[in-house]
Amino acid sequence: MTPVKQRDPRLDVFRGLCLVMIFINHVPGNVLEAFTNRNFGFSDAAEGFVFMSGVAAGLAYSVDFRDNSMRLWTGLARLWRRAWTLYQVHILTTFAAVAAAASVALWMGNGEILFINAMKYLWYNPLETSVGLILMTHQFGYVNILPLYLVLLFVSPIAFYFAWRAPRTVLLASIALWFSAAMWRINLPNFPMQGGWFFNPFSWQLIFVVGLLTGVYYKQGKRFVPVTWWLLVPAIFLLIVGVLTVQVPAFSKVFGQTMWLAKETFHLPWFITAFDKTFLSVPRLLHILALAYVLSAFGGVRWLTGTKAMAPFALLGRQALPVFALGSVLCIWLQGVGRVLGDNVWTDLMLVGGGLVAQFALAAARQYWPKPTMA
Repeated sequence: MTPVKQRDPRLDVFRGLCLVMIFINHVPGNVLEAFTNRNFGFSDAAEGFVFMSGVAAGLAYSVDFRDNSMRLWTGLARLWRRAWTLYQVHILTTFAAVAAAASVALWMGNGEILFINAMKYLWYNPLETSVGLILMTHQFGYVNILPLYLVLLFVSPIAFYFAWRAPRTVLLASIALWFSAAMWRINLPNFPMQGGWFFNPFSWQLIFVVGLLTGVYYKQGKRFVPVTWWLLVPAIFLLIVGVLTVQVPAFSKVFGQTMWLAKETFHLPWFITAFDKTFLSVPRLLHILALAYVLSAFGGVRWLTGTKAMAPFALLGRQALPVFALGSVLCIWLQGVGRVLGDNVWTDLMLVGGGLVAQFALAAARQYWPKPTMA
């Protein structure tokens, strides 16, 4: 196969769809939540977003690490510059979220939103929490994916270098790190709160690395994991089991009892049968990998993502960072507004729909707004 030069529409479209579903899920209790992908399997849009971030990184930065030349330093600089940008966006988003919550308290007379999503510590322990916010050891709920991404991007030069030279070793090392993190509860610390990061980088790096390797291989016109029936059939079966488990109570009960029995009988580690998000337990991990594999195996998916109907989602995907930042701030604000207006279908549609329109408008403005010209 020859190296791919044309932009693959699947990456932008699925990243845009993940942004939409992340935003909907980050306004808890709205009627649209029932239609997001977490209701049809073990993983959700966060896993998909991190996987595609790895793919995008592999496509964008991998060539700099292919040869032992000065381009290695160029690649390192580009990755760390991007990580620095992500850090700046995260800090801006964090304090914009505080302002969004404060606006609800000031002008709508309801301050509940100021005391949820781990924001209360900013008022109870302002000095320690302010330090924690800057160090990323304290993260507000729903505004905590970017720290994961920037940490992974910061350390990714090692993975990029060896992805060209020993890709299977990179994968095995990533699996070993994921296993160790879950087995011995290894995580980055929180401060001033107790515990660790909600999105544990030692665990979630595995999805990112698989995506990165996928992007490196795709850059060469190859597949990291070839399409074979003995992988495709189990992957489809797992996706079907995921749908039935989530959607059919009777099946869910049987599945849960089976997992418990397997754990007790074979003394399996806890993360093999659990559905933990922080440590990316096996059901969640296998589900997102199976979903990515199946969607990439059929040519019709690529055709569909290239149609005009999918263009709005592709637009969101191309402007993922600013759209995600805006959505993170809006979701905090809408959670507060929702507490004032109450829960009903029309309020949900108005608030969530309005937030989505704002994100599409931002993406369109960044994509199509005339660029300033030099005098």
